[in-house]
Amino acid sequence: MTELDLIITNVSVVVPGEAEPQALDIGVKDGTIVRLEPGLTGADTVVDGGGKIAFPGVVDAHQHWGIYNPLPEDAASESRASAQGGVTTAITYMRTGQYYLNKGGDYGDFFPEVLALTEGRAHVDYAYHLAPMSKRHIEEIPDLVGEHGVTSFKIFMFYGGHGLHGRSADQSSFLMTPEGERYDYAHFEFVMRGIQAAREKFPEIADQISLSLHCETAEIMTAYTKLVEEDGTLTGLPAYNASRPPHSEGLAVTIASYLAHETELPTINLLHLTSRKAVEAALRMADAFPHIDFRREVTVGHLLADCDTAHGIGGKVNPPLRPREDVEALWAYLIDGKIDWVVSDHACCKDEQKFGADRDDVFLAKSGFGGAEYLLAGMVSEGSKRGVPLGRIAELTSTNPATRYGLGATKGSIAVGKDADIALVDPTVTWTVRAEDSESTQEYTPFEGAELTAKVTDSFVRGHRVMTDGVVGGEPVGRYLRRPTA
Repeated sequence: MTELDLIITNVSVVVPGEAEPQALDIGVKDGTIVRLEPGLTGADTVVDGGGKIAFPGVVDAHQHWGIYNPLPEDAASESRASAQGGVTTAITYMRTGQYYLNKGGDYGDFFPEVLALTEGRAHVDYAYHLAPMSKRHIEEIPDLVGEHGVTSFKIFMFYGGHGLHGRSADQSSFLMTPEGERYDYAHFEFVMRGIQAAREKFPEIADQISLSLHCETAEIMTAYTKLVEEDGTLTGLPAYNASRPPHSEGLAVTIASYLAHETELPTINLLHLTSRKAVEAALRMADAFPHIDFRREVTVGHLLADCDTAHGIGGKVNPPLRPREDVEALWAYLIDGKIDWVVSDHACCKDEQKFGADRDDVFLAKSGFGGAEYLLAGMVSEGSKRGVPLGRIAELTSTNPATRYGLGATKGSIAVGKDADIALVDPTVTWTVRAEDSESTQEYTPFEGAELTAKVTDSFVRGHRVMTDGVVGGEPVGRYLRRPTA
């Protein structure tokens, strides 16, 4: 009987505490890293890494399986796209209401159905963030933590006052909330109080129970959408950017932060900040309320693309792609240590659903696009040009989100005792992004034609090689992760 199931050799390994990779072999037994040293021998399988860089598998903490396509289909295809990008754990957002399962009701009934629909379908490990949309959902938070291992929750701050895709809509039917209930600032306050109550009920895991917020202000966006459409000067992604201005983000960040202070909820995640104004607001709030443990997220889309050069209105997303000066501001904040993690916000929307009758009208298009397949390659490509150490990229894409979201015991780094979740990256390959090469069922990408200078070639999930030399294959091995993992 061999000592190890798998050895990955001839690799440079990105390990915790080191800015640059180390010449080590990775020894795996029963899906866990058990040895990390040069010259390992004695395994059933030996993979020659060909001198590539071994990153911890990406913990993509912001995806949306099932938002536009049936959940079982997305769990299969979009987890393949995830594996293609070196993502080995996906945390996907889920809520009641229109889209997703298109139903309301209690999470006690709804969430087991979600788990059943994804079981055995995913090629990577996965977990769920849930959004308390009603008073009843707030009451269910302790059960969701204790029974289902859901430790992260979400508020969509513009819901209830502005349409998902840009124009106001009938929010009562969209949200599918009980008659007489409102999805507004008062509800957000009570969600915060409910999560803080859960933290007090489970003190041993309190730091891993958190609330994430999509920070945009409905009233500002409604007014500016009207201005932009009536003026008619701007079209496409620049028009959408102007219709959801950065100060809408900044204002929502400020309100969310004060509510966190009022409710004494310290674990707050500010999602997909897109602009200088949004990050400035977030940093001001951190100074104003030092007792709140804010974490700041950006997406790879907002780091790689801008509203003037992205490939078509397929790049419509909430919050919008911004001008190049905001992209550069995000990189400056990231390099300065002010950003905590980078995600994809992957939301596969097929061509037939994405675009309206007038394919050039950005206000008719749906919001969201995929990007998990470009997350790690994009960060290594662009980050390396800007002098970002590979160790910092590993923290941003894996370690930091894993720690915050209750996965740190088993995910987030290449270390003895952690799951053997590994992405091999070839930093010598230059390639051009083409939607047709993606494992996603989305037929377009705003990154079309972009040139990247690093490529993920192999992905391992708990020692299972789910992508080999750029080809995703085999039966799905992904598992639902109850959090915090042990």
